[in-house]
Amino acid sequence: MKLIIRSGFLFATLILVACGSEESGGSPDTDKGTAPPPARASQKLESDGAEKASSPPEATSKPDRPPMRASEMKKPDRTPAPRANNLLDPSSLTARAPDEFKVKIETTNGDIVIDVVRFWSPHGADRFYNLVTSGYLTEVAFFRVLDGFVAQFGIHGDPKVNRVWSSATIQDDEVKQQNQRGTIVFAKSGMPNSRSVQFFLNFQDNVGLDGQGFSPFGRVSAGMEVVDSLYSGYGEGAPQGRGPSQGRLQQEGNAYLKRDFPKLDYIKRAMVEK
Repeated sequence: MKLIIRSGFLFATLILVACGSEESGGSPDTDKGTAPPPARASQKLESDGAEKASSPPEATSKPDRPPMRASEMKKPDRTPAPRANNLLDPSSLTARAPDEFKVKIETTNGDIVIDVVRFWSPHGADRFYNLVTSGYLTEVAFFRVLDGFVAQFGIHGDPKVNRVWSSATIQDDEVKQQNQRGTIVFAKSGMPNSRSVQFFLNFQDNVGLDGQGFSPFGRVSAGMEVVDSLYSGYGEGAPQGRGPSQGRLQQEGNAYLKRDFPKLDYIKRAMVEK
């Protein structure tokens, strides 16, 4: 699916590649270009360590104190243990985000600070919050950087992670904030409720995206000069341009980017600022 945006003399084409197609290019729009591929069966991390049997305590000749009464004995804690968050189980990453919070993104090009406002796009803010706090964004590339338009990122460097998140979509949000310069927005397809894990930062006012349902959930408050200077030399993604193919990135991960597109910038770490 192609999204065509005209503003004055500006003509931009958005194409996002679905995971399964190696020949499609990327775009803030995910139907053959922005949205991740169809979901595969969820996978969970399993522990490969065997529990060691504990040896019985040594008997003592005499107790140090009288036996406890039944009322003094501590009752066993039957509260279920909290579910561990892990990147291969999207269902474990569903916490509600704070109403407002800051995210610091350390990149290979410098630091960016994003102010998130949950009211603008509640489902989007919640998903972004969970991806940040889980470490999902570590070593994620800005794989599609188009000067004067957008910088797109969010496909994970590990193909196993991509497979389980491709169908972990969230519901649409009303567009309450315009797609202005510096806003961060989910990429999506033309289908309803298709947002997953891909984002873009607006280089300029792209208000033509407002009517297409692209709902900003935050804005860059520091480091916009870092965003402006992200490496953009590869241009549009394959097959429309000579940049990375989203399909191959989904399937091969960062090994593909490191080999064929070594100049791309990456997120080194993202964290919620206290």
